[in-house]
Amino acid sequence: MSLVMNREDLTDYMRQVFPQVHRDFVVEELNEDSIVMRLVVEDRHLRPGGTVSGPSMFGLADVSVYAMVLARKGRQSLAVTTNSSLDFLRKPEGGKDMIAHCRLLKLGRSLAVGDVLMFSDGSDKPVARATMTYSLPPEGSAAAAFG
Repeated sequence: MSLVMNREDLTDYMRQVFPQVHRDFVVEELNEDSIVMRLVVEDRHLRPGGTVSGPSMFGLADVSVYAMVLARKGRQSLAVTTNSSLDFLRKPEGGKDMIAHCRLLKLGRSLAVGDVLMFSDGSDKPVARATMTYSLPPEGSAAAAFG
């Protein structure tokens, strides 16, 4: 399946639908099979001990899968997370951005499942792995066309 939205379209749409957090996340790379997203780590993303917080890593995983769904299906603003699993593998570096490598394992009519590996910028050792499942609004519904 080819991309419905390119990197610029995706970035513009995310800015429209999530103005409160769009500056946190940057689409680094996008192709038909995968997306690479960056979490721009700031002090508010850190927890005591100077490491990136779990909720921040969850947000990166969630946004990465959502962005990949948008890129493949188009404007699905009412797609929602229905399940998630997050494994913390090692301590991320607090002074570095987080990089997520995401690929869709399944993209059906009603469900999308994505796999995400997260790294501290510059490292090849994953700090976390997540699997996210999204429920997609029925095609042709008002919810699917929203946005």
